[in-house]
Amino acid sequence: MEDDLWARIEPLLPPWPERSPGPKPVDDRLCLQGILIDELAGWGMVPPVLVADAGYGQNADFRDGLDGRGIGYVVAVRSDVTVHPQDAEPVTPPWSGSGRKPQPRYRDTPSPVAAPATGQGRPAFTEATWREGSRGPMRSRFLALRVRPAGIRARRLARAAATAREGCWNGVLPEATLLVEWPEDAEAPTDYWLSNLPAATPMAELVRLAKIRWRIEHDYRELKHGLGLDHFEGRSGTGWHHHVTLVTAAHAFLTEQRLAPKADTAASPSTRSSTPSRTC
Repeated sequence: MEDDLWARIEPLLPPWPERSPGPKPVDDRLCLQGILIDELAGWGMVPPVLVADAGYGQNADFRDGLDGRGIGYVVAVRSDVTVHPQDAEPVTPPWSGSGRKPQPRYRDTPSPVAAPATGQGRPAFTEATWREGSRGPMRSRFLALRVRPAGIRARRLARAAATAREGCWNGVLPEATLLVEWPEDAEAPTDYWLSNLPAATPMAELVRLAKIRWRIEHDYRELKHGLGLDHFEGRSGTGWHHHVTLVTAAHAFLTEQRLAPKADTAASPSTRSSTPSRTC
């Protein structure tokens, strides 16, 4: 099993052309995530949109992998991720006639996402509600900007993709939507997301997807407390996989029942959560 897993992971690992002492560190989570997404696709189950926290969203290779697979995403990033404005255009410096021809580059240094967000000012942010909580609507103030994610790795990925597709690269970085949250009681923006969804995607939909982590946490509580994910007491890997498979199947069944039309009626047993935890 381990040899088979490694055979599938190894082709996804980045090359080591410039390694000095020791191997180049690799984020195993990203490799495994790619394997899981591809395996789901092999079953005909491609996610319409993928959401992730900054542990994944911060990684340009991860975002590029989703782009290459045609999967839409809304992923969190830290405030130090750099971007160019949407209307920025690369220019090619004149060639001196000797040496390598200069490559097209943007005139200005990219800015951290916090800069354009703060520069817009509070009046540019609008209020949006993403769900009903236990104490009423959950809302905050948001702003959506079209940007071009930058950075050394982003440039290399863009160059490689364009060269493979067209044989050359004009220096233009792909566009993305930057979603920013600036709560009313905060002195500065607090959270940032990048998305490759169409530019016309309503901000309300971007906010709903960016804030959908509550659903993941709810499902995990249901798996753990209601369906016994943490009740396994065996010692074998086979037993653990058997246990997790049954728990996952039970959760899929409950989810299907909740989504069925009959779940809209108050008397339906499928509307009752199997977890004692509060969902809000």
